[in-house]
Amino acid sequence: MIGNSALLAEALDHISALAPVPRPVLVLGERGTGKELAAQRLHFLSPRWDAALVKVNCAAMAEELLESELFGYEPGAFTGATRLHHGRFERADGGTLFLDELGTMSLRLQEKLLRVVEYGEFERLGGQQSISVDVRVVAATNADLPQLAASGEFRADLLDRLSFDVVHLPPLRERREDIAELATHFGVGMSAELGWELFPGFGETAMATLLDHDWPGNVRELKNVVERSLYRWGNADAPVGEIVIDPFRRPWASSPAAPPMRSDPPPAAEPGSETANNGNSGNTSEVSDFAAHMDALEKQVLVEALARHGQHQRRTADALGLTYDQLRGLVRKHSLSRRRRN
Repeated sequence: MIGNSALLAEALDHISALAPVPRPVLVLGERGTGKELAAQRLHFLSPRWDAALVKVNCAAMAEELLESELFGYEPGAFTGATRLHHGRFERADGGTLFLDELGTMSLRLQEKLLRVVEYGEFERLGGQQSISVDVRVVAATNADLPQLAASGEFRADLLDRLSFDVVHLPPLRERREDIAELATHFGVGMSAELGWELFPGFGETAMATLLDHDWPGNVRELKNVVERSLYRWGNADAPVGEIVIDPFRRPWASSPAAPPMRSDPPPAAEPGSETANNGNSGNTSEVSDFAAHMDALEKQVLVEALARHGQHQRRTADALGLTYDQLRGLVRKHSLSRRRRN
């Protein structure tokens, strides 16, 4: 797990202190924050490091398949079961079982899981004999398990048993000081895959884009963005100058709207005509507060430009011919920022 931020260091210290304690652990964090890496750290820093670390993604299997994978089955347990199958709990005996996306597990399987965690015993599907195992369970999810337990969608007794301690992994937006180091790490790896002799680094604008993004997909999203941007840049001799965050954005969507075609100026009004007397060239509306009118017009232009560019401030600034700092100042002036404030 890469980074030097205080929040990441705190999480890693928590994992290191918890690793030798032979109790179940919950790892909570948003998608892409490194929950599987945390489970690996818990395992390899524990006395079980030389035994098996077995991983299961609970969301990737149907209920019946997940049950047979976790607990195994005897021959004849169901149609097609022609041989003995050792489940993940048996294969993890003496080691660690990592249950990812635990919040998707059905209530029926949660009941069977509770018995294994509580007593270390289970039966294979179609079997009659209890099997004893010594397995440390590390479970991970991005779901709100206390809320699911309160609504009856997750067993409260299982939650109590699994939460001997809870490791919280910070999202990337809360540890922005790690973004540059992570981006460089992924850039070096992708450069090697592309056959480049050296990673050329990021240009100032590209790095500013990386630092400005909120990264809802966290480290996984950052890795994809960096690798995509390098391959599209395609120049091993110059620092990466453009970051491609959204591959679904149409290339023409970033182009500023074309200004309206200018027609020839209207002929000058003859003295004494109605247009000349009104002084507004046929526009019947009058501006009573010039400053307020210009502020409203400025805000409207900003709102429309930000919408065209998916609220991306740097692209909007480029489209409007402004510097990034100028646009940020205008966004603050008109209270248009959507960035979540802590």
